[in-house]
Amino acid sequence: MARRMLAAALAAGLLASMPALSATAPAASAMHVDTQGVAFRLGAEQVSIRLDGTGVVHVQALLPGATDAHTLVLDPHAKPGTVADARVHDDGAALTLASDQLTAVWHKSAGTLELQDAQHHPLLTLDLAALAQGHVVLTHASGDALYGIGGYDKDQDASAGLLRSGRQVAKAGEQGHPGAPFVWSTAGYGVLVDSDGADFSLKGGRIDIAGLSKPALDVYLLAGDPQQLFGELADLSGHAPLFPRWANGFINSQWGIDENEFRQIIATYRAKHIPLDAFTFDFDWKDWGNDWGEFSWNPVKFPDGPTGKLKADMDMLGVHMTGIMKPRVHVDTVEGRYATAHDLWLPGEKVSPDYFSHKPVKDIDFDKPAARAWWFNPHLQHSFDTGIVGWWNDEADTTRSDTQFLNMQRATYDGQRAHSKLRVWSINRDFWLGAQRYAYGLWSGDIRTGFASMAAQRPRMLSAIDVGEMQWGMDGGGFVGHPSDENYARWIEFGAFTPVFRVHGTEGEKRQPWKYGPVAEAAATHAIRLRYALLPYIYSYQHRASVAGVGLVQPLAFAWPHDPQARNDVGAWLFGDWLLVSPVVEQGQTTKRIYLPAGSWTDWTSGKVYRGGQTIAYPVDAKTWRDIPLFVRAGAIIPTQPVMDWSSQHPVGTVSVDVFPAAEATHFDYYDDDGETYDYTDGAYFTQRLATQRSGDTVNFSTTAPAGSYHPALRYWLVRVHGIASATVDAAGHALPHAATPAALEAGDGEGWSTASDRYGPVTVLRLDAGVARTLRLAAH
Repeated sequence: MARRMLAAALAAGLLASMPALSATAPAASAMHVDTQGVAFRLGAEQVSIRLDGTGVVHVQALLPGATDAHTLVLDPHAKPGTVADARVHDDGAALTLASDQLTAVWHKSAGTLELQDAQHHPLLTLDLAALAQGHVVLTHASGDALYGIGGYDKDQDASAGLLRSGRQVAKAGEQGHPGAPFVWSTAGYGVLVDSDGADFSLKGGRIDIAGLSKPALDVYLLAGDPQQLFGELADLSGHAPLFPRWANGFINSQWGIDENEFRQIIATYRAKHIPLDAFTFDFDWKDWGNDWGEFSWNPVKFPDGPTGKLKADMDMLGVHMTGIMKPRVHVDTVEGRYATAHDLWLPGEKVSPDYFSHKPVKDIDFDKPAARAWWFNPHLQHSFDTGIVGWWNDEADTTRSDTQFLNMQRATYDGQRAHSKLRVWSINRDFWLGAQRYAYGLWSGDIRTGFASMAAQRPRMLSAIDVGEMQWGMDGGGFVGHPSDENYARWIEFGAFTPVFRVHGTEGEKRQPWKYGPVAEAAATHAIRLRYALLPYIYSYQHRASVAGVGLVQPLAFAWPHDPQARNDVGAWLFGDWLLVSPVVEQGQTTKRIYLPAGSWTDWTSGKVYRGGQTIAYPVDAKTWRDIPLFVRAGAIIPTQPVMDWSSQHPVGTVSVDVFPAAEATHFDYYDDDGETYDYTDGAYFTQRLATQRSGDTVNFSTTAPAGSYHPALRYWLVRVHGIASATVDAAGHALPHAATPAALEAGDGEGWSTASDRYGPVTVLRLDAGVARTLRLAAH
């Protein structure tokens, strides 16, 4: 009852004015201490405080009769972390837990837990006594910038950007909304509560969390910089599996199509050499309302679909077909009658006419285990085997359940994993923390076309990343309406620098580049081809997202947490660690103001160098629309490959690497695998660290011994070290062979070096054997 009363108080806006609940803290008793933490009784509660990772403190409060069952926010397969460097000290008045990353002090008489960083600076204080009332109360420095909790749905005003204050509701929501019971700060901390939904009040240096879903309270206090916080969050909530390689290419989605038009579209992409890796079908691919039609090819619109011939033809052209899936099932079909007989429908939902088929439908309740077990049935398996190898899950965001969409994709993920070795890919229309475990991407819903709508996708993407969804995309060009040629071109350029790069429109809308005139087609093609050149860079960072929790796209505050200018900047973001992009989102713009954080930045296109820590006026081409404001960070190491019509069209024997050495040592972890299966989880991958550092007129460049059992086609690194025209190149006391020109170097065989100049200035070009550990010293004199 106390927990429901507190939740009601929060909803009424009263919680922020409530006094602290532990004015008189009950005495602790029955204390037990071990190497990882302490457990004790606090009044009627059983409380434990434990290190659950080097940067994580887990506080659990159990009322009598409560169990420690967890929600789907937490990874059910994760094991509590054992901290090898844990230290516990009790001086009577206070008990201290410490690791190399944090210190947590339980002040016994005050009934509080203080979280400190590794230097013992205070970060957060948790009121332990308040936990007995189902209420999480924390205090922090009033100037701390807070992020997370939730993003924006498709129609919500996103002008607040990324910062969070006041009342915030953690929910999955609808139409592109991301949510998590997680709030974090660039001051160096995060707070995760294990709950399906939560109400947050952020005001005056205080975080109040109520409206929790279970009687047992599990609160996780995280410490570290943003990269560490999201690594810790992934350890707790689950790491995202790696998407297939093709999912990093360009994806064309269309509503209103048949097999003949589809084949013509693909033929045009290939004839024009506009790269494309996947095509997504809307309603059209399904045999709606007929027997098992929710899961089956439409044999009238796609006669070669059910037989597998269409798949075989598309495999030859490098096109992966993906299809829409909905929780809505026709009731008067074999599958609908099965759902009725086995009680798989959402409880209390009435039959209604489907807006597409106009036949009676209801929604499957994916929170039911029986529904999930049934979903990837033999009919859906057949559609998968005949070419629908990716999933666009739609419209499971209309219930009150935070886990309906999560569980829909969970059913598909578990079903496909049991059926095939091929990696799972999906996009979905909302996000709840924990869904990332099931190969779960988020798209921003049925957005409108136009420049204002396009500009508003920036805070939507970055706020989704701020709650832990690193795979985000949008309906490029806008779903509702027809974009102008300029709007389309600029939208493609924006999309090329998002994690999931796709276009879509409402029924009858075409989103192929050649539909928007020659100027837009040229600009869009340029952006798509740039994306494909960067695929080795992109794929390596997608792997990092899987293992470390920090994705391909990062808000600027991730890398510059103490820069007030970066706190709420949605106009630019990091793409990987080494590129900053700021897409043009205004019609007819000729000058764009862009904030560049501290450091040195080189314009990707012109080679002009800018000093960071300032806002620059960047010229924009309002006639060709072809320019993309893209900047290279000092210290960058950027691998690229030849542009192909699809991501795996040819084996890549030579990877080019552009290096921009700085005084500070930097590195890049190159990653590769088969791109299709989960063999990488068993060690079948290739990774090699590339590193560099400048010291005066010399530059060191090194490669480590590779790791993993996968053997790629890669034979050579073609390394372009910018800013130096070497006189000598020394490899462990041995001089590399010199070539007169880079062209002669590339035409020859084996290792060597040459010099030249390009838009960035002098450059030394190295041709090096891949997969070999070595250190080279480049000297200008």
